[in-house]
Amino acid sequence: MSITRHFSDTRTDTGRVRILIRAGLVLLHAEGAGWQHSSQHHSVQDAALELAMLPEVSAELYASAISDLEQQLARDGHAPDEPYSGAA
Repeated sequence: MSITRHFSDTRTDTGRVRILIRAGLVLLHAEGAGWQHSSQHHSVQDAALELAMLPEVSAELYASAISDLEQQLARDGHAPDEPYSGAA
């Protein structure tokens, strides 16, 4: 059974970006008025690059999403695609 973990969820007036982790994959979901995007990646960095290339994503939404990702990475101490240390 594969469990999906919400890693970050960013919302602004122009849209929403969610980063989820499932079975070693990073799932990117982005949406705004009249558009939506979903993709799978092998790392948070790949997902962030994909997000940067989406023409529908405003500069404000991108900056907020990257800030949220950086805060989450700082809080967790590792990227979600790296092995977890400690007890399961």
